Amino acid sequence: MTATSQAFKIPQSVLVVIHTPALEVLLIKRADAADFWQSVTGSKDRLDESFSETARREVMEETGIDCRPGSRLADPLQEWDLENIYEIYPRWRHRYAPGVTHNTEHLFALQVPAGTPVRLNPREHTAYRWLPWRDAAAACYSPSNAEACLLLPRLAFTGRYP
Repeated sequence: MTATSQAFKIPQSVLVVIHTPALEVLLIKRADAADFWQSVTGSKDRLDESFSETARREVMEETGIDCRPGSRLADPLQEWDLENIYEIYPRWRHRYAPGVTHNTEHLFALQVPAGTPVRLNPREHTAYRWLPWRDAAAACYSPSNAEACLLLPRLAFTGRYP
């Protein structure tokens, strides 16, 4: 099944916390929800798309930051080997097949140099800001996104995430 023939969203997604070495986190504001600040998120386009491919695609689509293979930011994308299963907000449940109520989200982080340019897709996001990790966690609408921001310093300095 191709992305163009996919009638419903696949309930498997990624959350990518983009941050600087100083642990400033990029948050982007959704175009379809007031005051909904988040990290990069997105669902698989097809069942056989890997989570890493989904993360790289979504980062490029939503921020213009290129972390695809061969780019200078390809290596800093790190999978955290963590996942969240959460109930899909009712306002967006119509995007999924009837009866689908939960999504499985895989967590990633992408370290970028301070001052990395951001180019938003205006159909999806209307603003962005860089915040210290604690402030970013407090600003996130989604509890799983806030938790990921709070994990950042521990995972960034334990050797588990370079």
